[in-house]
Amino acid sequence: MILGIESSCDESALALFDSKIGVVGEWVHTQIAKHAEYGGVVPDLAVRQHLNNFFPLLDMAVKEHDLRQSVSQIGVTCGPGLIGCLGVGLSVAKTLGNLWDIPVYGVNHLRGHAFSPFMKFSANPSNWKQCFPHLGLLVSGGNTLLFEIHEDRSIQVIGKTRDDAAGEALDKGAKLLGIPYPGGAELEQRAKEGDPSAYSFPRAFQSKQDGDFSFSGLKTSLLYTLQKMSEDEISSCHANLCASYQEAAIDQLSKKCFQFIKKKSYRSFGLSGGVANNQGLRNRLEEICLENEVMFLAAEKKYTGDNAAMIAHAAHHDPNGLWPNDGGILNFNPGLTLENIPA
Repeated sequence: MILGIESSCDESALALFDSKIGVVGEWVHTQIAKHAEYGGVVPDLAVRQHLNNFFPLLDMAVKEHDLRQSVSQIGVTCGPGLIGCLGVGLSVAKTLGNLWDIPVYGVNHLRGHAFSPFMKFSANPSNWKQCFPHLGLLVSGGNTLLFEIHEDRSIQVIGKTRDDAAGEALDKGAKLLGIPYPGGAELEQRAKEGDPSAYSFPRAFQSKQDGDFSFSGLKTSLLYTLQKMSEDEISSCHANLCASYQEAAIDQLSKKCFQFIKKKSYRSFGLSGGVANNQGLRNRLEEICLENEVMFLAAEKKYTGDNAAMIAHAAHHDPNGLWPNDGGILNFNPGLTLENIPA
């Protein structure tokens, strides 16, 4: 039994993971309402919220499970993320590890996302064998990464954004369109009423054969388009603007994935990260996988954002991503990358 702890940004989260069953308990406090007042995450406020939230969450978890007797190890997000926020989660993990005399392992937050599409196989990990080589797309507010996972579960990044992440571009575009933070989900809802072909927004690097993305030009194009329009025009065309802007982001992501699915014989494709909640993106990528006879694995929507369940899952199923690999009490390092964990 593994206790997962996540505090990389604005979610205070605990999860209990049974290696034979899967997730058996989750306790989460979200800070979205607090940060919405400021139009984005405020690091100092996030730290204070984590300090206030973890002890009540632990009390709730202890009332439902005898953690001291059942938990054999702790997996905690150790980076990347906001340093102060990571520090709170690490302090909780190290304290519990000392108190319960069990090992504490650091889990790379991005690797947690990368392996989250495999959580459906938790009860029967032998099913993993049919998935490799695996192509994965991680799309969130802070990252856009295209990567391979090999049979030994090592990860190789083959593409990433050169500027804004996809989620960041969607949120910033929503803000330009007058949608309050966090705007990506609301943008998706308003786009359903619009015509995605009404406006022509750019798709970067479509002819390039590398895996890189760029979304800064998309955001700038929307800004210039809005500057040429009156308030009445923006209001009357709002749904079309939302639909066209979102379509440009989805089109860039899906076409790049299609290029690589056609280039190499992948057995599965995974979608993870907060933007993986976007149903239009999920549908588009699932269609591509179906046409190319590639297994489509998308993280469950409740596990696409920052969550402790994926951290506990990775602590068990991703031995390459644990830090330190020899057990013991975790040292602090917030600057980890997706591909490797420093010794």
